[in-house]
Amino acid sequence: MSIESLTGRQETVLALVVHEYIEQARPVGSNRLVERYNLGVSSATVRNEMTELTEAGYLRQPHTSAGRVPTEQGYRYFVGRLLGDTELPVSDKRLISHQFHQAKGDVDEWVRLAASVLAHHSHVASLVTAPHPDRAALKLLELIGTQGRQVLMVLVLDGGDVRQQMLTLSDVIGQAQLRQTAELITRSCASKDAAGIRAQSSHFDLLGREVAALVAETLERADEFSTGEIHRDGLANVLAQPEFASADSGRNALRLLEEHTLLEEVLAKALSPGVGGVQVVIGGEGAWEELKDYSMVLARYGAAGYATGALGVLGPTRMSYGRSISAVRYVAGLMSDLVVDAFAS
Repeated sequence: MSIESLTGRQETVLALVVHEYIEQARPVGSNRLVERYNLGVSSATVRNEMTELTEAGYLRQPHTSAGRVPTEQGYRYFVGRLLGDTELPVSDKRLISHQFHQAKGDVDEWVRLAASVLAHHSHVASLVTAPHPDRAALKLLELIGTQGRQVLMVLVLDGGDVRQQMLTLSDVIGQAQLRQTAELITRSCASKDAAGIRAQSSHFDLLGREVAALVAETLERADEFSTGEIHRDGLANVLAQPEFASADSGRNALRLLEEHTLLEEVLAKALSPGVGGVQVVIGGEGAWEELKDYSMVLARYGAAGYATGALGVLGPTRMSYGRSISAVRYVAGLMSDLVVDAFAS
């Protein structure tokens, strides 16, 4: 049985098994479906359909006498073919929109709020990265003399990210000259990336060229680590799920949510460069063994050409996909609007 060949009745049975298992966290039997949903067929007929779905890989039977539970393939079919478009209730949208309006222009507050809202409405854990320019660009440079040839370089990047670094210059330079050099580089290189600053540096004096080279190096390092800090919320939601009730499974869930390198890799590979659209990763999709017991719903937000970030939720494969997808889609839309107002206006 291929993914295209499910009958209407089989799709109905699969959808109901997924729904029941998400709600109850227990294997689903044919009698329960017949009694609860008035399917108009006998329990034996439903049981036969469940057997067909099991043989095709959409369901599995944990024990001989138990009911069925969805497989990763079953969840994928459900999300891709049966779930349809989902939307948050209007009252929830209104409340979330009001919360973001209260945050005003504070980017850090947007990110924290997005993480909190997603965790609350999805009932699993949330992941949000701050909006980051496509390429790091200079907004403001300050140079502060400290001791001898030591100088504190403070860079403010487009988007508000702040980088500080201690420099050791070739000679001792007075604060007045440091200030003039910083002002010149800021005027000449505002909104330029590392390559633009290197090109502009030929117009500076020796000190200006030396500082500009160090600024460009800092921007290049910022480009290498574009994901930045990943804000998390809702860990308690995940640990409360029956799948993670044991100490070992709970520790594994905690370790996964704290593993920045893995999460950064998933965000980079699972999300397309363009803004828009929701991606669903079920059981790691065979690419990440660490995610075999989890699903993720992810989206990129922002304004292409200006700044983008990523957000999403992570929970057991038995998550409420409709609720999670609708929450991720709506919050990503709000965050995109905020980024456009802040960066593109």
